[in-house]
Amino acid sequence: MDSRRGLLDLIIRQIPGYSSPARIRLCREFDREEDLTRLGKGDIAQILGTPHRDFPWTMDALRIQAEKDAAAARQRGIHWASYAEGAYPPLLRELYDPPVVFFYRGALPDPEKPLAAVVGTRRSSGYAAAQAYDIARTLGYNGVPVVSGLALGIDAMAHRGNLAGGGKTLAVLGSGPDMVFPASNRGIARAILENGGALVSEYPPGTAPAKWHFPARNRIIAALARGVLIVEAPALSGALITARFALEQGRDLWVASAGISSPRGEGCRSLAADGGRIIRRGEEILAEWGIEISGKNVDSILSGGSALASSLARSLNTRL
Repeated sequence: MDSRRGLLDLIIRQIPGYSSPARIRLCREFDREEDLTRLGKGDIAQILGTPHRDFPWTMDALRIQAEKDAAAARQRGIHWASYAEGAYPPLLRELYDPPVVFFYRGALPDPEKPLAAVVGTRRSSGYAAAQAYDIARTLGYNGVPVVSGLALGIDAMAHRGNLAGGGKTLAVLGSGPDMVFPASNRGIARAILENGGALVSEYPPGTAPAKWHFPARNRIIAALARGVLIVEAPALSGALITARFALEQGRDLWVASAGISSPRGEGCRSLAADGGRIIRRGEEILAEWGIEISGKNVDSILSGGSALASSLARSLNTRL
């Protein structure tokens, strides 16, 4: 069993009709599973000081599902960290609505070291994809893991670049940590685990991706990072949701120069106009954070021009 609290928090996370902050209150209120499971709907509503929520659930049914989630996690090598325990990522606690339970495969990053989020559109230009790779690789060479969403385009290139630089990159999924989507990125997911990174999610094993999961996972990407780089983002890009969360959470916010010049970069230009700092190389992020830059020479794939960048971006979009 991953948690000294047993199934308690796996039960709490499922109670319908309540917000994440309300469930977190239950985590703080209870230390033992048996103290919670003897209660009914009215008792829960009274503890939380809310009207009774008329949803069709029973404590027995929630416990049965929690047992299934725990069994699936053990079978698939998935761990979980409860908000009430020390393994839970400290920065995630700063969210207004943190997940009660955080599921993961692999190894969580050192909480004492900063992470940088690198995100952008799925339909990236070659030049922006190459810049995402370049910056993430430089961060990796200098011991900074990149967190992103394992989507096509910019996210995938950010993970690949960080891996190339030796970084222990972190992928936040809009599905269970065993359900990699899209399937074409399973090779990247495998490389992340083999190189000491992690696949993380607020959803239990076996949860399929759903459209509404992705905006929610963006708040986790922003929360886990000290700063967020938006590489390329059209006006309605989901990456702008991550940018909004970053600002709400007091994170650094940067915009990549490739996104400023891109025809698909309306969102980046808007962020820059509102004060987002324009970043060209990973060294700029390292300098801003006071991290000593490694003596390794990281040749930029952008130096050969946009044709080379596009060619390499296409080749890197193949499976690992």
